[in-house]
Amino acid sequence: SLWSKDGDRPGTGERQGASGLSGLSMPVAALSYAEAARRATPAVVSIAAHNDGMAATVDDGNSDAPPASRRKPPRAYGDEEEDENPDDNMGSGVIATQDGYILTNHHVLGDGTQIEVILVSGERLKARLIGSDPDTDLAVLKVDRQNLPTIEFAHRNDIAVGDVVLAIGNPFGVGQTVTMGIISALGRTQLGINTFENFIQTDAAINPGNSGGALTDEQGRLLGINTAIYSRSGGSLGIGFAIPVNVARQALQDIVQNGRVVRGWIGVESTALTPELAENLGAASAQGVIITGVLNGGPAARAGMRPGDVVTRINGRPIRTVAELRAGITALRPGTAATFTALRQGQNVEMQLVP
Repeated sequence: SLWSKDGDRPGTGERQGASGLSGLSMPVAALSYAEAARRATPAVVSIAAHNDGMAATVDDGNSDAPPASRRKPPRAYGDEEEDENPDDNMGSGVIATQDGYILTNHHVLGDGTQIEVILVSGERLKARLIGSDPDTDLAVLKVDRQNLPTIEFAHRNDIAVGDVVLAIGNPFGVGQTVTMGIISALGRTQLGINTFENFIQTDAAINPGNSGGALTDEQGRLLGINTAIYSRSGGSLGIGFAIPVNVARQALQDIVQNGRVVRGWIGVESTALTPELAENLGAASAQGVIITGVLNGGPAARAGMRPGDVVTRINGRPIRTVAELRAGITALRPGTAATFTALRQGQNVEMQLVP
């Protein structure tokens, strides 16, 4: 970041013009993200998960709850080094509600059974696991504390490549750190990190320990949960990935209400629509995803979907890739009808599906 000297506020300083004439002045370009950091950092915590050898359980109010499903994807994939202490995990988290619900990554918890949350003040609080979702690599913790500082969730849909972002977390356990970069890409998929992938890619420095921390916009609003980096050394190479805020928000809501993430399902198999398949189906100019199989008795079959249909829209939103189709289906709420638009023998067909 750049900032003006002598405490000048952005745009308030003056300098002489190129001619040196004192009567000609122009604003000093000064840029700081201190206000964004001030808003967001109190709501970003460090997390320590210790393994005492006992099976972890999800706290759903039932003492007979089964062991929590655990899957630990790499924090920095491409790095073959093992953790120095496999029984302890360090990461970050984001305080989502004033009464103590905290979002983090599923893999940050590992097999930890004793979880501590460290506030920016240094205070350590015991936390319990409310629920976790390996398929999105998200988890929700709860601490018994009221009036905690919370992060503001972004509600914007107009983020774009080139937008400035801040990454906030606890890299390598050195303490809370803020780094700056831009959005490098959107909708990254097929990375082999999670089952459901739709990552924001950024060049803001993200390192082991940042996982579960915040990716914010230039105003300190949450855009995503930092989750992984591409690295051959374990350190940042400028290729980091965050789970979008809309996915995190839905996971938080589902886990708090149900103890797990609730997803739509319609009972189909699909594949990408290649130019050759499109030509054979008489859909040479169409974009979409071809349905290759329909489960008998499933929601898609009951709605009349057939193998060979090319799904082009779900509730009016364009579907161009298999990843978009999967994301569109899983985002549906069970029991709520959704409109699927498909191309069948050159004609558009609309179907009402109830997942």
